[in-house]
Amino acid sequence: MKIYADNAATTKMSRKAIDAMLPYMDKIYGNPSSLYTIGQEAAEALMQARGTMAKYLNCTPREILFTSGGSEADNQAIISAARLGAKKDKKHIISTAFEHHAVLHTLEKLEKEGYEVTLLDVHENGIVTPEQVRDAIRPDTCLVTIMYANNEIGTIQPIGEIGAVCREAGVLFHTDAVQAAGHLPIDVEKENIDMLSLSAHKFHGPKGTGVLYAKKGILLTNLIEGGAQERGKRGGTENVPAIMGMAAAFEEACQHREEYAKKLTALRDQLIEGLSGIPHSILNGDAKKRLPGNVNFCFEGIEGESLLLLLDEKGISASSGSACTSGSLDPSHVLLAIGRIHDIAHGSLRLSLSEENTEEEVRYMIKSVEEVVSYLRQMSPVWRDLQEGKREYVIQ
Repeated sequence: MKIYADNAATTKMSRKAIDAMLPYMDKIYGNPSSLYTIGQEAAEALMQARGTMAKYLNCTPREILFTSGGSEADNQAIISAARLGAKKDKKHIISTAFEHHAVLHTLEKLEKEGYEVTLLDVHENGIVTPEQVRDAIRPDTCLVTIMYANNEIGTIQPIGEIGAVCREAGVLFHTDAVQAAGHLPIDVEKENIDMLSLSAHKFHGPKGTGVLYAKKGILLTNLIEGGAQERGKRGGTENVPAIMGMAAAFEEACQHREEYAKKLTALRDQLIEGLSGIPHSILNGDAKKRLPGNVNFCFEGIEGESLLLLLDEKGISASSGSACTSGSLDPSHVLLAIGRIHDIAHGSLRLSLSEENTEEEVRYMIKSVEEVVSYLRQMSPVWRDLQEGKREYVIQ
């Protein structure tokens, strides 16, 4: 059996997304900045796609900026807010310790330029509270940037409440919604979101394209200089086929969101219940306030990389965390942020489902993880020490 359970890393493109892209590869292939008909047809398509993205975020089309993905959108949002803050002598930024590295590394860059960054602690359940944000805001705070849903443990943040705190304080609020877009209802107006990032390949669209929503009136700093594309805020000829695929995928995901969420939540809870039966295992993040398809566990006495390789032999594609850091030997910064110690964080497994997964696949995954964990523990000197009482169990 072949099972793909790493949808938080990337998703399979939908048929609707592929079909939406094809005409702009072989028929309407003009440069949308051109004045002749085939170029203007491409420009009209971009307008339609912009309108589709805006419709499901509840903003205006002019507030949608097409990017190469979530990382670029995160960078532009944060740097723009920082530059605006510096003009008012405000150089303090608030974020969390378990953001995606596209956010954390941008903040590190700004720290070297003299900005001060406060990273809020994350509770063991993987959720940041509005009160934490309120207490951290200072007169010189120029930005709060907190992800909508965590990419590793799937916990959903109280974005609307945090947005209200920021709006009351007059501080710009950005959210990395890469994992949430297409899977959770998002309303930038009701949730007081000033800037938002998303990426197409997380909701069955193509890789290499995304969106930065920026509320009207926010002056964006250019990351890419060039032509007058994207209202002069992002140089470079737009990737029309990918943008059309993204819009089609986003519309499909939003239209079927409740249906998919109901199915995925049931599969997720079944998987959590099954894996919880493995001795000395623990679920990472809140059991309910999490993405419908996200399951993340730690298993004491094993190493995550071996777990992944053996699951792959059984036909299961999974991960131990973010695909962006899969080459690192360091434990997940997300798991460390919620209080997992290094040895436990190394034994993590993330299974992220899509609506194409089935109950049969979930049962197979539970059985396979049980077998692999048992096999690895039999060979582990750490596990032997735990069983012989030479070490104390961390996960009871």
